[in-house]
Amino acid sequence: MPKSSKQDVPKSEFADFESSLAELEKLVERLERGDQTLDESLKDFERGVALAKTCQTTLKNAEQRVETLIKKNGDFAVELFSSEE
Repeated sequence: MPKSSKQDVPKSEFADFESSLAELEKLVERLERGDQTLDESLKDFERGVALAKTCQTTLKNAEQRVETLIKKNGDFAVELFSSEE
């Protein structure tokens, strides 16, 4: 069975992230237009907060899986990704 470059992450997780992000962008556009009622705006805001949390969790999980292969002494070693430089 051929290995996928996204083998450790289920396809649905990427799809869920992409669809959540797209929905969040649409909500932001609607809120920025300012043509909704207060109730509609609050509902969109609440949904946006939930979507943002979902996206943040997915990104955090992805960051934890990011690994860099470094060739050392002819062998490949796995070095965990660090966001600090």
